[in-house]
Parts: sequence; structure tokens; C-alpha cells
Amino acid sequence: MLLKPGSRGSLVALIQLGLERSGFASGPKDGIYGPKTTNAVIEFQKNHGLTPDGIAGPQTMLKIRPYLVGYTTYTIKPGDTLYNISQRLYSTVPLIENANPGLNSLNLTPGTNIIVPYNFSLTPTDIQFSSLLCELICEGLAVRYPFIYLTTIGRSAFGKAIPALRMGKGEKRVFVNASHHANEWITTPIVLKYVEEYAKAVVNAENLGGANSEYMFDINTLYIVPMVNPDGVDLVTGAIDKASSQYSYAKKISENYPQISFPQGWKANLQGTDLNLNYPALWERARQIKFEQGFTSPAPRDYVGPEPLSAPESRAVLNYTRQNNFNITISFHTQGEEIYWQFENYAGDEARRLGIEMANASGYELTSPEEGSSYAGYKDWFLMEYRRPGYTIEAGKGINPLPLYDFWRIYPQCAAIITQSLIFEE
Repeated sequence: MLLKPGSRGSLVALIQLGLERSGFASGPKDGIYGPKTTNAVIEFQKNHGLTPDGIAGPQTMLKIRPYLVGYTTYTIKPGDTLYNISQRLYSTVPLIENANPGLNSLNLTPGTNIIVPYNFSLTPTDIQFSSLLCELICEGLAVRYPFIYLTTIGRSAFGKAIPALRMGKGEKRVFVNASHHANEWITTPIVLKYVEEYAKAVVNAENLGGANSEYMFDINTLYIVPMVNPDGVDLVTGAIDKASSQYSYAKKISENYPQISFPQGWKANLQGTDLNLNYPALWERARQIKFEQGFTSPAPRDYVGPEPLSAPESRAVLNYTRQNNFNITISFHTQGEEIYWQFENYAGDEARRLGIEMANASGYELTSPEEGSSYAGYKDWFLMEYRRPGYTIEAGKGINPLPLYDFWRIYPQCAAIITQSLIFEE
């Protein structure tokens, strides 16, 4: 990765975030590599013993990376205390202790390598996301909070990892996923922020949204796939180079559907399959409806694929579900402030009861999607397969992609929905 003056997109915003966190302000995190960002990179390079050329190449990125994953490593020296280490490295004693289980703060052994988390919130809420940023945050969460388990459930059509997080030790298994649709990527920081706030509450023995976090942790295991569609998100947010073959491939698909704005209107994976129309839940009906609407070939949205589970992303989520036998699933989409809970009358009284509690907590409407738009989705398949509560949450209101300045209006509503699923008594 080589970013330089004139570069644009979510990866530039990522550089700007790292510079800001390391104390080298670069102006607004707008994804534009202008003079302020160039000067900040030069100062950062000088401070870290690098050639001050203003270009964010591999060595510069290596030095910025700790500020993106939110931690660094440190080798204990004679005379060190956790307090002194925390003061020098912008951390706190509790953060260091939590990241290093078994560390004896009263008997630090020189030569021991420890993790030192930085004292800032890991999940940014003011920059466009990319698959890289998602992976960095997932890594950082798993290091900061060792009770969070990080894995990869599969890879996208173009080989990007699809990360998953797991936390809790209870028998009830709740699965939350986000960004099935590329231009609904704001759902990714929403669910990652929730994981971070939940983990922090568990460590500090604090309530989360009025609920006892330790109790939730004890009775639930929470599974999170924060970005089902990494290729599509990278296309929408500008993380894919416009000179690349991937971008050209998507652009060619888009040219067959000129009525859909490019790339802002893109929902599909990068092969042009709408992932939330690719599950084996009356897929043939979805195909008939979408073909009648003109989506007969790979498209920015609404193409169901050549067959169910043709997309590696949908296969990965389905296989992950079967492996873990979830009790409740929640799929975050945008927009409409609605909670879809039913599919072909497969959802029972328990699903309706939890849906009502979610609606009351969030202010969203508990409803069903319009006829013709409720086939072949993940929630639909889960209800058919398991007859357990499964929900599609249409977060926020507006035109996709929703603007980041809406984040803090949307987040509390979505957080309340997840919390309700964790305190729900089956």
C-alpha cells in the first residue's frame, strides 16, 4: 500500500486517523491526501526516524499501525512499574493488566514482553470504513480483551478475510452480522462499537444500557460478523484503487444498470451478487421477482446469483450458522427504523415477544417487509431452517449510504436491540 499527495478514499482516512491518534494532527479525516496530511506525515516520519518524504509507504504504515490496532508491545526494563509504563505509553494500569492475564504487577520481570493498549476508544465513528480497518479493529479488540476470540469464517469473492468475534460463556448463542450490503457499511462500526462497549463494561463490572453486563456475559455467547461483504464495502468507500482490475470489473457490471449510481448505489458483492438474496429460502421466488424487475445478470444490487449460495460470502455465513447452532440472529441493514421478524409464518410467539421488546427499547417498528422483498435473505433462511427468532434490522433513515454524522443517532437504538437479545429469557 502506497499513499501519497493526491490520493483519496477510506485508506487515506485511515492514515489520518493514525496520525491524529499519535499526536500529529492532519486536519479533517476526509480521505483527501492534501497539504495538511502531507505535512503531518512528514512530521510523523521525522519523529519515528523515517525518511521525511510525505509518502505513506510500507515503513510509515508499519509505524502508524499500532495507533490503528490500539496497542503496542513493550519489553520490561529494570525499575519499571506499570504506572510508569502507562504514563510513558499513553495507557492506564487497568488496560495493561487486562491485556496481560497473569502478569504480576508487583513483581515485573525484566525482559518480559507485554501488551500495552493505548488509552483511546478503538472503534472510530467519524471515518469511512474499509475491510482493512475492520480487520485492524477486530485484532485490537481481541488483544485488549483476551476473552474475545477472533477467527475468520471464510473469504470474499476476491480473497478478503471475513472476520468474526466471539465473547461470553453462556449456553444461549446470539449471532449479530452487518454489512451484507456494501452501501450499508455504517452497520459495521455500529456492531464493533457495541462489542467494545460491552467488553469494557464487563471488565469494569458496569451496566450496559441499563443491563448487567456480567450477567449477560455469563448467560450468553455473542458472535459477531461485522463485515459480511468486504469487497463491496471497499468499493463503495473508495478503498479499491480505481486503476485496479477489481474496480474495472465492477464498473463494467454497473454500466449494464445505468439507473443505479456508481459506486454509491452498490449493494452486491464484487461479483455482482446481492448476498441477501443468495440464501436457500424460496430462492426461486426471489429469482422470478428480480428477473421480472430486470435484474437478470450480475448487478450492483438485486441479482440473486446463478443459484443459492453461489457467493462465497453467503456460504461462509450459512456454514458459520450451522457450526454454531445459534438461538437468535440479528442482521443489521439500513434504512427505515424497522424490525423485520417474520417469514412465511415460520416465526413463532417467542420471536414476536422478543421483537416487541426490541421495538419498545429502540423505538423501531416491528413489522414485515413488503411482498416480494422477503425471499432468499439470511433471516428468511434462518427462520426456515431453525424456527428460532431471527431479525433483519433496518437501522436509521435516509438514503444509503447513510452519512456518518448520523452514527450517534442510530447507535443507541441498535445497541438497545442487541442488549434486548442478550437479556431475553427464552
